[in-house]
Amino acid sequence: MASETSLHQRRRRLSAAELDTIPWLRLLAPVERERAVDDLQIAEASPGEFVCRTGRPVTYWFGVVDGLLKMSSDNAEGQTMTFTGVPPGGWFGEGTAMKRETYRYNIQPLRKSRVAGLHVDTFHWLLDHSIGFNRFVMNQLNERLGQFIAAREIDRMTNPDIRVARSLASLFNPVLYPGVGEVLRITQQELAYLVGLSRQRVNEALTALAAHGAIRVEYGGLRVLDLQALRSHIFK
Repeated sequence: MASETSLHQRRRRLSAAELDTIPWLRLLAPVERERAVDDLQIAEASPGEFVCRTGRPVTYWFGVVDGLLKMSSDNAEGQTMTFTGVPPGGWFGEGTAMKRETYRYNIQPLRKSRVAGLHVDTFHWLLDHSIGFNRFVMNQLNERLGQFIAAREIDRMTNPDIRVARSLASLFNPVLYPGVGEVLRITQQELAYLVGLSRQRVNEALTALAAHGAIRVEYGGLRVLDLQALRSHIFK
């Protein structure tokens, strides 16, 4: 259920610990960092709230400090298609921010999540002044392209074990989601939402992946033991 106040109304400055989780800040020169830190805001989003909504104009470039978001869209029949999840450390929407377009997708939390935002005007100021920031954004766009090409391939797969393996591999992308590390805090139900399978079928797939030595199911999450195995076709 969405809170009575909006994310924008609940925004606040980031703490020093929260600033330390933002990967691109360390790439900035002192004057650039000062401007970015002065502009950054953060708010806690609840399941059901919209961080971004289809058709709304872009105002911020967003990143996940803690929690898990999903990127999706609704078709003309009212069916929801989930594109990907966004775990901690992930920043998203740079293409929309660069073009100052309206959003073509929805972003919602799957659990309570702390979401940071950099105003689109400051985003463009950094593009105009910071080589380090430009390189970060270029890497983001390049990885994002590969991610969505892989997502298109996943949609055509009929083997549920491979679907789960590829989807997990995308969530452990060290460039897009540096905050994840080796352990992803995710429930089987949350993973089922992202993959488009039932929780029971996801459980079977995780059991198979664990038997192959690719992952280990831990309390409250999953530990990747062999990322390359998740990306390969050994589970056919």
